[in-house]
Amino acid sequence: MTTAQTEGLIGMLTVLGILVLLALPSLIGIVHDRRVDRQIREARVRREAEDLRPADRPLRRQPYFTTTVTHHS
Repeated sequence: MTTAQTEGLIGMLTVLGILVLLALPSLIGIVHDRRVDRQIREARVRREAEDLRPADRPLRRQPYFTTTVTHHS
């Protein structure tokens, strides 16, 4: 291997190393987003399955209430 070939190999490896350093955060983000999406889909399926079960527990109370306001003179 000549000096020119060695320098070319070192240059190519340097460029590939920089490419990996630049692309790695994006790849990690893509993997993270896919995992979060999968967890959301699984939670949605569990919630739908829970909603389809027979009502063996009392209904939840609504977190709000309504009132009728009348004006008394």
